[in-house]
Amino acid sequence: MSKPVSSRIGFCVSLIAAFFVQHLVVGAQQTTEKQVDEKEQVEAKAKVASPNARFLRIRRDQKGRPVAMETSVVRYQMKNKDGETVIVDLIGAVHVGEKQYYKSLNKQFEKYESLLYELVAPEGTVIPKGGRVDDGSISLNPIGGIQKGLKNLLDLEFQLEKIDYTKDNFVHADMTPEEFGESMAENEESLGGYALKAMGQSMAMQASGKDSGTAGMIMALFSSDKSLRMRRVMAQQMIDMEAGLAMFEGKNGSTIINHRNAKCMEVLKRELAAGKKKIAIFYGAGHLLDMEKRLISDFQMNAGGQKWFPAWTLTKRKYER
Repeated sequence: MSKPVSSRIGFCVSLIAAFFVQHLVVGAQQTTEKQVDEKEQVEAKAKVASPNARFLRIRRDQKGRPVAMETSVVRYQMKNKDGETVIVDLIGAVHVGEKQYYKSLNKQFEKYESLLYELVAPEGTVIPKGGRVDDGSISLNPIGGIQKGLKNLLDLEFQLEKIDYTKDNFVHADMTPEEFGESMAENEESLGGYALKAMGQSMAMQASGKDSGTAGMIMALFSSDKSLRMRRVMAQQMIDMEAGLAMFEGKNGSTIINHRNAKCMEVLKRELAAGKKKIAIFYGAGHLLDMEKRLISDFQMNAGGQKWFPAWTLTKRKYER
């Protein structure tokens, strides 16, 4: 059953991506590069922080110009029954990033007894170094194809190729393809419904004038520094998309966010019961607001410190690949 479910998940993402592309083309019209720059500066000053801003942000300089897109590590703590401090860190992920970003994350991951990670894949799946599994057991195609296309377009690296999933402390904490499909069916979610919601959001953004960066993306394709300009536009698009994942809900939350997060929390309980006291959860940034609520309400944890990792450089400073 894995291959058909993987195919359906990938087809869903392809449909959503297609509608976003259509949205970009329709909104482009005849805007000049100078007008795009002015529009971006005005919108940057008026931008309201996303609910996910604690986990994914665009850092700006004093003039409001983008410097970097960053993901965070946020700490949560509690005392176990023996009075010992237990730590759970939420580590945000973006699936394409700079080489140094993934190098820094790999170093951070060494600090934990257990590193819980996301991947809709059969139990027991091992991602080899280099990240490529082509036996059809993991739902990476065409999702992986879309992400690899972004990697090439933005001159970045692909997460599955740069994160070392072979480390002993890595623990799979996500649904299997079968569980994902069953959850969608039980929750009355459908691929067609996902696509219609994505199209509706795109049309609503156009109608309200909130389609930030649309013309900028088109102009960036013809710019001499295409990768950099595309990064600047797509960084905001990515933040908006992560915040908008909540729209893909069925009758009881969403499979994409809520139900997968619930599966991760089950694995967390297992690791805590095994006596682990320093754990991290490495998931897409759009998942972490819901996970934070679960850690506070279900595990009685308190939020602690935070630090940031630059994922994309958004200045003309030379970046490392």
